Amino acid sequence: MKTKFIHIIFLAFIFSGMNVCLQGQDVPGPGAPGNLSASDHPWDHGEKIDLEWLLSKDDPGTVAFYSIFKSDPANPGSFLFVGNTDPGVNRFTIEKLNREETYFFKVTVMDDSGNESEPAVTLTAISPSRQWFDGRRFPLFIITLIFCGSVVYWIYHARSGRPLQIRKIAGLEAVDEAVGRATEMGRSILFIPGIQDMNEIQTIAGITVLSRVAKVAAEYDAKVEVPTSRSLVMTAARETVQASFLTAGRPESYNQDLVYYVTDEQFGYVAYVQGMMVREKPAACFYMGAFFAESLILAETGNTIGAIQVAGTAMPAQLPFFVAACDYTLIGEEFFAASAYLSGEPDQLGSLKGQDVGKVIVAAGIIIGVFLLTLGTIVGPETSLGTAFITAAEYLKSVILT
Repeated sequence: MKTKFIHIIFLAFIFSGMNVCLQGQDVPGPGAPGNLSASDHPWDHGEKIDLEWLLSKDDPGTVAFYSIFKSDPANPGSFLFVGNTDPGVNRFTIEKLNREETYFFKVTVMDDSGNESEPAVTLTAISPSRQWFDGRRFPLFIITLIFCGSVVYWIYHARSGRPLQIRKIAGLEAVDEAVGRATEMGRSILFIPGIQDMNEIQTIAGITVLSRVAKVAAEYDAKVEVPTSRSLVMTAARETVQASFLTAGRPESYNQDLVYYVTDEQFGYVAYVQGMMVREKPAACFYMGAFFAESLILAETGNTIGAIQVAGTAMPAQLPFFVAACDYTLIGEEFFAASAYLSGEPDQLGSLKGQDVGKVIVAAGIIIGVFLLTLGTIVGPETSLGTAFITAAEYLKSVILT
């Protein structure tokens, strides 16, 4: 019994000694990557660096992933984590770098046990440089060529005398009806070119429509009254109305006192126009330009007096009020297309048709992007195929469509 007890103590002593020896030994880490090199990424905006290295001697084998780091420009002695790559991959592109800074890079290997290898470090600092052309945006260059080519083609097509099919815009077709109604009733026509100055594109579009309204009014011998909230708009409106009366062959009927300035103050202007509408009861009211809170006030007043109303604006928040209270409303792009629609000039009509090609390209890009994102979500972002779909959709959104 005593001998057996001594044997047990002896064996325990041996095993404990072996454990101490094993704990004292360092477990070897994975083999380090070799020959790390950094080069400027070609055909970019000057914000990328390409890294390449030799694979670890343990790859394939126990390598879990490669970790990539870049030096911190604010603290050159430290490195910032950038990302990981899978085993078997020996290339990595680092993005969003500052071309005014220089960088060092290092790559380490992590094995399945969590051990990290010695780093492979670049020997010299490097900074990205900007090239003449950004290769990522080459598809955008092709789309631009297609768009510009379509505009030139349709302008040439229109100049050759061949007819272009343009969708009818009800609000513009109603100009003759509204002016004719005012003439029959012996009442005036009210035209409001918005409340912004001439640096607003919507005001310019409104003045274009005013040219058509004034020309028809001159032909029908009707009175057009144009109160404005900006002095420069008053000057432009007077010249436009005068030119329209001259074109219609009725220059003697033009009265510049009917195109006048009221005030720059928003609700002071609206109060005057509202009172004038209630007193004079114009038979037709046109609201063409940029509007804000006064849109509902004007449209409701015109509706109350029984006038036929035609509105046009690109202000999304005001469109519901015009749609609800007016007889016809030009929504966004229809308003800006009025110039080409009313003039019938080949150059403007050709440009309008060419822009439609651009809209088709954008719509196709949106549909493809939604389809790719849907596929990426269905397949799963954690899979390589799903990641590829999502990456393609992001490229389409950030490079092609913006």
